[in-house]
Amino acid sequence: MENTKRKRVRRLRRKQRIRRAIQGTVERPRLSVFRSLNHLYAQIIDDERGATLVAASSLDKGLRDSLKALKHTGNKPAAEIVGKELARKALEAGIRKVAFDRNGFKFHGRIKAMADAARAAGLEF
Repeated sequence: MENTKRKRVRRLRRKQRIRRAIQGTVERPRLSVFRSLNHLYAQIIDDERGATLVAASSLDKGLRDSLKALKHTGNKPAAEIVGKELARKALEAGIRKVAFDRNGFKFHGRIKAMADAARAAGLEF
């Protein structure tokens, strides 16, 4: 249990360091990512207004059909699907450039897969 607590504290410290440097604006909103064991959540936020502009997650009703074939929503293929969907919604809303906030998570695995898929679908960060 002690090791789990230490891991969480380290992630939260990384998160604070990152958030000091990254601020979402109207021109370049912040793309924030959160991962749990079973799901991945991503949203594009304008911090000046305190508003979420676009959001996508592995729990979205529109993604259920494509995620059903995977049998598990907490893996890299699911992260790629969420990244593509987020980028599609962002481009529809007129958002092309974002500041990537990995929320203290290390940039590998599901976080990297989601980011690469969003870049490939047209987002710039």
